[in-house]
Amino acid sequence: MQKLGKKPNSKNLDLNNCALSAADVTELASLLPFLPELEEISLSWNGCVGGTLKALTVHLHHVNLLRVLRLNNCRLTAEDVTSLGEAFEIVSQLEELDLSWNSNIGGKLSLLTKKIQKGCKLKLLKITDCNLTAKDGESLAEILNVIPNLEVLDLSINKHIGCSMKVISQDLKNVPGLKELNLHMCGLKQDSLQGLDTALQHLAELRKLDISCNKEIGGGFKDSTAHLASLKNLEVLDLHQCCVTEEDMTVLSQVIPLLSSLQELNLSSNKSVGVSSDPLLGRLRFLPKLKSVAISNCGLGEESFSSLAEAALHLPELEILDLSWNKCVGGNLKLLLGALKLATEIQVLRLSSCNLVAEDLALLTLLTEDGHLARLQKLDLSYNNSISDEGWVVFCQGLAVFKELSELDVSLRPLSCRDCGRWFSELLAALTKLPALTELGMQRWVLSESQRKRLESFNQDNKRNIRFDC
Repeated sequence: MQKLGKKPNSKNLDLNNCALSAADVTELASLLPFLPELEEISLSWNGCVGGTLKALTVHLHHVNLLRVLRLNNCRLTAEDVTSLGEAFEIVSQLEELDLSWNSNIGGKLSLLTKKIQKGCKLKLLKITDCNLTAKDGESLAEILNVIPNLEVLDLSINKHIGCSMKVISQDLKNVPGLKELNLHMCGLKQDSLQGLDTALQHLAELRKLDISCNKEIGGGFKDSTAHLASLKNLEVLDLHQCCVTEEDMTVLSQVIPLLSSLQELNLSSNKSVGVSSDPLLGRLRFLPKLKSVAISNCGLGEESFSSLAEAALHLPELEILDLSWNKCVGGNLKLLLGALKLATEIQVLRLSSCNLVAEDLALLTLLTEDGHLARLQKLDLSYNNSISDEGWVVFCQGLAVFKELSELDVSLRPLSCRDCGRWFSELLAALTKLPALTELGMQRWVLSESQRKRLESFNQDNKRNIRFDC
């Protein structure tokens, strides 16, 4: 461990991203007999582990307390998957297995799953971006019968597994304690959604459901949300980029407000959210535990934005609000004035590409001067080319009040370029009073030589990441 620049720990062997060689893996294997208390092994992000795993697994009987094994992005081969399957007969206490970002696993998952015996104690299984096939999905469905304690299942970014989602859904009833289900970008279709909805009635403990970036499920929500409302413990629902239709919105407007424990809702990149006549955004008032609302690129109009603003008055715990890429926000930010005054917990505010004007920035400044937004840490004002130099001056003059601000982005749109006006001096003066600031984006603003030098002088300790390119 010392040779690799790590601190020795008898219970946790963390060799994540250590550029291990095949010889290192063999040496590591020879040490296992001397580590009987070992509970965690992480070899992630070491490409040379691939093809050498058998040297390690044959010694795992020496560490029969092993609970966690992380092998993501190790270039695992079919032989490695076979060796890992054989090891399951030895590591009876294993609770967490992460095989993510090993593309060669695709088509070979059965080499592992057929070795998993009834009573397996797995609680977490992550197989993100492993090029899984429909056949792998069927193999996965079979083991759900023998891992009843499963709490986290992450199959995200496996575009071909959607074909077997109906089979997987049928066996999800065997893991009633499941708390997180991640199906982001899994190639789900409308019939997949129907099967999943049927399974939800058996998943009363579910806390997180992510079915985002499955564009072909759009239009299927209207027939597949019967059991979604029963998830009384659901805290996170991610539906971004699902091509939700207006008919879907009619149903979701009735169901989502019933998720009484919901804390995070992401509906971004669904244009029907903004144009639908159904008042989903207004009904968010019935979800007072909401901490994060993402409605980026939802085609909001003034009516839907007004409904959101009124609902936000009833969201006292709001920490993250993302309204980016909704042009109607520009000139209308005042509608959110009351909500932003009450949102004492807000930490992240994203208003990128919202057609903001000077009046909107003046409003933000006024709020801070009155003691509001005191906990704001991340502020994204990028791609708002419509803000005048005078607007930036007023904003920068009041910027120093954001004492906890760590990230600020004022970049212009791509293919744009504009000279920094006199607001640059105001910005620089404010930055010196923001000790927490670590990220500053001001791309496509043209800096003179003297302005560059002043910015470099401000960041002479290189503790901040300042992005500019003109």
